[in-house]
Amino acid sequence: MAFIDVIKAKAKADVKTIVLPEGMDRRTWEGAVKATKEGLANIIVLASKAEQDANAQGLDLTGIQIIDPNNCDKKQTYIDLLVELRKAKGMTPEEAEEKVSNDYTYFATLMIKNGDADGLVSGACHSTANTLRPALQIIKTKPGVKLVSSFFLMEVPNCEYGYNGTFMFADCGLEPNPDPEKLAAIAASSAESFEKMVGVKPIVAMLSHSSYGSAKNDDVAKVQEGVRIAKEQYPQYLIDGELQLDAAIVPSVGSSKAPASPVAGKANVLIFPDLDAGNIGYKLVQRLAKAEAYGPVCQGIAAPVNDLSRGCSSDDIVGVVAITAVQAQMK
Repeated sequence: MAFIDVIKAKAKADVKTIVLPEGMDRRTWEGAVKATKEGLANIIVLASKAEQDANAQGLDLTGIQIIDPNNCDKKQTYIDLLVELRKAKGMTPEEAEEKVSNDYTYFATLMIKNGDADGLVSGACHSTANTLRPALQIIKTKPGVKLVSSFFLMEVPNCEYGYNGTFMFADCGLEPNPDPEKLAAIAASSAESFEKMVGVKPIVAMLSHSSYGSAKNDDVAKVQEGVRIAKEQYPQYLIDGELQLDAAIVPSVGSSKAPASPVAGKANVLIFPDLDAGNIGYKLVQRLAKAEAYGPVCQGIAAPVNDLSRGCSSDDIVGVVAITAVQAQMK
């Protein structure tokens, strides 16, 4: 069974409510229809009547809840909640009303905070910052988590590496240049996410252009220090490095370049040294290896909020809805 089918089966087993705040985009409606028909979640789409009429023509919207943020009985509840949560930052009722009325992502995030939804998926036509800023202000990070990061779940066809061709790549979407402490935290969060979502023991490689000291420079030293911190602070996970990509996933290369490593040649979770490497890496695998790339999926927020690529398809939205629903179950 393909990885995404496993995730969808988990989503169907305990149905959660996922809100899609981008009713101004046709893909949102198409994804909502598909996710509803598959029984992956109870879907709420945020849209005005004009946005619905312009973008949902010809679609069967049976089973989808449609909420117009400016014509909703709970609008004042959300305004009051936002004022209360952000009063220390000087939030006024007028400013709160403007955000709740005009920024559907704030509205959706407040729905989660108020217990009216379990998670949200956005980003088809909004930036990562626009998707995550309300979550970081309103929902905040999980207790004990040092930072919010992201991952892609990669499903590579006809691949004997990783877990039957399934990998987690991190961080490919959020943290631009993590220091050693952040690299270690990303490794630990990714290990936890992989274990809970895939149901398989995470084997985590912290990647570099060097394997076990084959090169010496500041970039290598950063990853080496990240490995040291990860092993010290998160001993419950199998994390090692620094490793070149081939040493991390190919058994013969791993045994040659890092014979003492418990991870080399076996890794299923790959931690990239910075956002450039991670973003380029996942897109290379997606385009050249024809891999399915699900994400970026956020980790570390107290409730699941996930960001789509602006080039996403409606099927991508369906996949991220399923992942978000499973994350909500984990919460």
